[in-house]
Amino acid sequence: MIPVTSFSGKTVAVFGLGGSGLASCEALKAGGAEVIAADDNADNVARAAQAGFTTADLRTVSWANFAALILTPGAPLTHPAPHWSVLKAREVGCEVVGDVELFCRERRRHAPNAPFVAITGTNGKSTTTALIAHLMKVAGYDTQMGGNIGTAILSLEPPRMGRVHVIEMSSYQIDLAPSLDPSVGILINISEDHIDRHGTLEHYAAVKERLVAGVQQGGTAITGVDDIWCRNIADRLDRAGKRVVRISVRNPLPDGLYVEHETIVRASGAARSEIARLGGIGSLRGLHNAQNAACASACALAMGIATDMLQNGLRSFPGLAHRMEQVGRRGNVLFVNDSKGTNADAAAHALSSFADIYWIAGGKPKAGGITGLSEYFPRIRKAYLIGEAAAEFSGTLGDRVPHDMSGTLDVAIASATRDAEASGLVEAVVLLSPACASFDQYRNFEIRGTAFRDIVQALPGVKPVV
Repeated sequence: MIPVTSFSGKTVAVFGLGGSGLASCEALKAGGAEVIAADDNADNVARAAQAGFTTADLRTVSWANFAALILTPGAPLTHPAPHWSVLKAREVGCEVVGDVELFCRERRRHAPNAPFVAITGTNGKSTTTALIAHLMKVAGYDTQMGGNIGTAILSLEPPRMGRVHVIEMSSYQIDLAPSLDPSVGILINISEDHIDRHGTLEHYAAVKERLVAGVQQGGTAITGVDDIWCRNIADRLDRAGKRVVRISVRNPLPDGLYVEHETIVRASGAARSEIARLGGIGSLRGLHNAQNAACASACALAMGIATDMLQNGLRSFPGLAHRMEQVGRRGNVLFVNDSKGTNADAAAHALSSFADIYWIAGGKPKAGGITGLSEYFPRIRKAYLIGEAAAEFSGTLGDRVPHDMSGTLDVAIASATRDAEASGLVEAVVLLSPACASFDQYRNFEIRGTAFRDIVQALPGVKPVV
């Protein structure tokens, strides 16, 4: 745990008592603050009270003595309207921040030069975060990984020299961290997402930009440049005097890292050098993972890791559960769990990575559906549609892609497996990449992905992928 000493002797309100909220309460209390905890969920309030924290209805108490409101990223700060607790805080001029901001303040107080890697992007940030953490461990660093992936940031060990914090950040978390200042900041990509919480794509991009714009003096900003938003951000960072490393998987660059023929190349003026090879690394298959690997490699180089150690780290990366996870093989059929593919952009990465796909898709639909995936339809031998989106997806696929209205995941797996085995293909891929949220049938994408993995691995004859 990281004790938060910046509010020692002061009273702080904490709203939102999930995992990161309770971790904030514990860290603030350990640092000498008085904590008043609240949540709209009565069960969460009861859990906080049982843990020994003072709880209250923040609608009815005086805010005059609160030094800050520590807000859960799940509560809106700006759109579609500020959460009621934010409005209460603004009435009395009380600052509103999140747990990432508390971490940044403690690092500046106690170990301002301790390595701190922050990662964001619309897609790929979890894989990139896990890959960087893996590379740091291979290089011998005491590595702390958390944030939007896994462990709440304040539940990690405190910053110190020789210990690197590798932190995934959503736009919601960045929005609540006004003084975010990593030593290495990574912005992978930007595409339309979370507009309900940011109002416009312009505002969403501006929030993401703050992570790399805040890189501390002498640090490195690593920015993908394969979309117009990130290209413009990289140019602005250059003009601001930041050290910028540009990343592309689509075009050679005059300066930066790019991917060509499954090789990561570093360019500096007329000089070109091979950094690492990605061919044959199953956990990093596909153009999207090449982008993740290039960003992670740029980070490793910025941290002084040698290229031979980098190559070893890339090859030994096991991948992430629910993200292009190869969960089994039976005969000619490879089963891939990409349950994290919860929007069309994310599903496109998986669809572009294989040639002969038996695609399981559907769930709680998102705006735009799968209309943007038509270029990948020729790769799909057949689709198996589940959940609320099944009828909408069927209409989009029409006569272009054969499809079944499977309804549920177990039915879809059974049908896809039967058809894939009968295809006679050298490698047929049964792919769960739903292009939808899970909430119609599963509480989250992890539970949905685990269900897929469990059903597949219970099939007779399925073997692990080596």
